[in-house]
Parts: sequence; C-alpha cells; structure tokens
Amino acid sequence: MKNVLLLISLSFISIGLFAQKYSNEFLSIGVGAQAQGLGNAVVAGVQDVTAGIWNPAGLASIAPDRGLQLGAMHAEWFAGVGKFDYLGFSLPLADRSRRIGISVVRFGIDQIPNTLSLYEDDGTINFDNLKEFSAADYAFFLSYAQPIKVNKGKLLIGGNVKVVHRQIGPFATSWGFGIDLGAQYLLGKWRFGAVAKDLTTTFNAWSFNFTDEEKQVLQLTNNEVPIESIETTNPSLILGASYQFQIKKIGLRPELNLTVTTDGQRNVLLSADPFSLEASFGLEADYNQFVFLRAGVTQFQRIREFDDQETLTARPSIGVGLVISALRVDYAYTKLGVEDSFFSHIISLTLDLKPRKKN
Repeated sequence: MKNVLLLISLSFISIGLFAQKYSNEFLSIGVGAQAQGLGNAVVAGVQDVTAGIWNPAGLASIAPDRGLQLGAMHAEWFAGVGKFDYLGFSLPLADRSRRIGISVVRFGIDQIPNTLSLYEDDGTINFDNLKEFSAADYAFFLSYAQPIKVNKGKLLIGGNVKVVHRQIGPFATSWGFGIDLGAQYLLGKWRFGAVAKDLTTTFNAWSFNFTDEEKQVLQLTNNEVPIESIETTNPSLILGASYQFQIKKIGLRPELNLTVTTDGQRNVLLSADPFSLEASFGLEADYNQFVFLRAGVTQFQRIREFDDQETLTARPSIGVGLVISALRVDYAYTKLGVEDSFFSHIISLTLDLKPRKKN
C-alpha cells in the first residue's frame, strides 16, 4: 500500500508540472451523490446547495422559505486511498429571491511516505527517517444567484469566484483564481442550463521548496528538480436540458449534458483540436418527491485494444435518495474512470434550516 501511495503522490506532482490540459481536473469529479448517480448530468436540473459547484444559477431555485441550506459529501476513491470531501451552505439575502453560497472541496491522499530521506550519508537505509505527508487539492467557491424578469418562463443567472489551492507535502504549493458564470431557463416542464467554467482562464502559480539534500537525491535518482511554473485551466462550456414527466405521484426526469472543452484534443465522444465534445446522461425517477432512483452514464471514451480494435466505453453510475422532512440523504455507486478501476460509495446530505415563523 505504501508503494501505491508514493506512486499516486508522484502522479500528483507530474500532473501539476506537465499535464496542463488536465489542470484542476479534480473539480470535474463533481460533488453530491445525487449528481454522481446521474452521471454528472445536472447543469440544467440542479437546484440545491451543490449548484455552487455545478451551475451557480441553480441556487436561485432554492425557495426562500427553506432558509439556510447545508450540504456535505464524503467519498473514497482508489479503494479508500483518495478522500474526496465537500461542504457548502447557501442562504437568502435581504431580497429573498437572491442567494449566496460558499463551498469548499478537498481531494487528497494522506499518509504518503517520504522516501527522500530514507538513506543515510553512508548509503545505509534508516527507516526511522521516514516521514509522512499529504498531497491535496482544495477549492473555495463564493457564489451568487438571482432571477431575471423575462416575458416567458423564468431565467436564473449566477456566478462563482473560486480560489484553488494545491499542496504536495512540504515540497510544492500553488494558488489559482478563476470565475464561472451560469444560467438556467425554466419553461413549463423544461429546464435548460448553461455554465461557462474558468471563463477568464484559471492560472495556478506553483512554487517549490526542496532542501539541498532533497535536490541532491532527486538528481542522483535521475529525477528533474522542478522550478516555479504557471499552470492554466482553459475555459469550457457545459450545456444541458431536462424535462419533467409526471404520472400521478410518479415523476421521471431525464437530462442530457454536453461539455465543450477548449484545450485541445481529448479522448472523448467527439475529439478535435482545439474543441472536444463530451456527453453525459442521467435519469431520475421519484415517488411523491420522497424516494428517488437514479442512473447515469458519462465519460465516453474510445479504447484501443491489443488487436488494434477500437471500442467505445463509458462510466456508468446508479444512486438512490430519500427525503425525510428537511433532510435529504443521497447515495451513489460509481467509479472515477472508465478503465479497470475500483467502484466507490458516495454519500451526501442536504439539510434545510428553516427560519422560525414570527407570531
């Protein structure tokens, strides 16, 4: 297990240094078991506190009488090696139709052994020198949303200011800043959504802090000693549409999302340079808005086999939800990638703290 932790930690460093196309990719994992169960196809339909991550405009869908809404999630990836946590809240402003939200996300791997100090000066191994460190990514979101008057339907708009902090033990840290803008349009039983992420391009400035002894070990083991660098996250656009079917107490809501990236060719459904197109689809069924069943599919990729045959694969997911008074409990079962990786259990909670009614 220690070798696995060290290997994953080195991949964190590699991603931070070289793979700028996938900068801050931990944010694309998504928060909330409801969204995970729907294959992350929620840009049009999200209308709870997690909208601060998915589409900030969705915060304006939270009814003012629901007061302060809290959200929390915990998930473990790679068979428990990686921990993914989320905490957020949203509350109405003096103008009750407007809302703000604050969200915090952490994706990290802890207890990674630092083997740079394993050897003594005479070449002997001293396990007492082993120390542990963490490789973690953090994101902080400040969100705002409000409705806009239109002739037909209902238009909601919102935006995020986000700060991204990434840390790899005592060796490397980075800070980045970005802006997201989103909108939702409600027309009858239709909901349409759009969100432009990293609209101004998100820049992460990396700094490194290796001691002279650690630099020497890196050089002796044919590893590059990193220097300060800038990492960028290009803008992307996500479009979504959903429709609500209702048969007495049974509801059915499918949603389709299309994600357009602008950072070059990716292994997705439609791959081109500089634009690539990824699709996600989710289906949610509910009984009287009390119990929910969900299924979704996302991350369509073409995998080339050993016989040079190409196959189209995707990442499936399922989930359930239960509403008990002001508390909603959601569960999802999915995995991080489409290849042979471990499935994960995701649990999230949403709680409304309604204000007391005045006599």
